[in-house]
Amino acid sequence: MEKIIELKKVNFSAQHGKVLTDVNLGYSKGRTTAIVGPSGGGKSTVLKLSAGLLVPDDGEVLYKEENLAYMNRAENLEFRRETAFVFQDSALWANQNIYQILDLPLRIHFPKMTKKERFTRIKEVTNEVGYKRDLEIRPSRLSMGEQKLIAFARALLCKPSLLFLDEWTESLDENGAKRLINIVKEKQKSGFTIIFVSHVMRLILDLADHVIIIAEGKVSHEAPKDNIMNELLERDFLKIGIEA
Repeated sequence: MEKIIELKKVNFSAQHGKVLTDVNLGYSKGRTTAIVGPSGGGKSTVLKLSAGLLVPDDGEVLYKEENLAYMNRAENLEFRRETAFVFQDSALWANQNIYQILDLPLRIHFPKMTKKERFTRIKEVTNEVGYKRDLEIRPSRLSMGEQKLIAFARALLCKPSLLFLDEWTESLDENGAKRLINIVKEKQKSGFTIIFVSHVMRLILDLADHVIIIAEGKVSHEAPKDNIMNELLERDFLKIGIEA
């Protein structure tokens, strides 16, 4: 199948040393890929590199066969509009209220959109994720679960075709998690490409087409979900960070 994003011979280091070594992988367009692995193994780093939020020390990250590092401003802006990222910690700006946080992406990507149109779109996505509180409050007044709902709403704002989700159901109650899972399922039906990091078995079994295991900074296994899960039945799930 067509690979919409590819990592080729990617190496990445942080302050504490080497994080990823010679990572080669690709994500199929219109499919859902789960990235799993032990804590500290590099799975969130792989996700952020894939989304262009981190720059590799060596190697290439390609989107539709174009190297992210060599995109001009217009190309990068289009990439940002077509993709969206939900951070594990939500990553909401502390000095802005919820409306301002959600308004900014629309102002950047759709400069001709009127204030009324932006407000309508913001209400659409907040209703979609089940956020019911005031838009004029700041993130510090929200629970961690409510912050995650806003982070997910922000990801949907510009109607992207590719979603990056990092531990995206953490901190949510059962109803909130179920709502976001159902949204993801609807996006799958619409042909979205979805790449997510999770340690929750039911999410992997329910949503993934493909599974990539990252351990000790390398791709240790990559296969269709059914194949890899059959093999994992003979292993200790806890060793690769999956809650069975």
